[in-house]
Amino acid sequence: MGVFDSVSMVALSSALDGLAERQRVIANNVANLQTPGYHAQRVQFEDALTQAVAHGSGSATATVSRSLEPTRADGNNVNLDTETLSNVDTNLRYQLATQAVSAQLSGIRAAMRTV
Repeated sequence: MGVFDSVSMVALSSALDGLAERQRVIANNVANLQTPGYHAQRVQFEDALTQAVAHGSGSATATVSRSLEPTRADGNNVNLDTETLSNVDTNLRYQLATQAVSAQLSGIRAAMRTV
């Protein structure tokens, strides 16, 4: 198993993929805020990622599902407050994950210099 195939690196990559997908879905939800009949979507990957890490792989795929939140009179259920908070949370998690990847790569670079 190579350094880039370690469970932690694979898990971080899966997390970044899931968070990027969540950012795309949030943007799509906000873009459809006024679209009659549009149902917001949600991205889940954290539980699958936890199980993947527990089983030693770290590889998980995000799933997109329709929001079950109540709809307005026009049939749309996008809530701008929910989307905004989710966006802030997702961005912070993405920044944290990219910092973790950067730290792992810094460690690899330092190890290579000592060889």
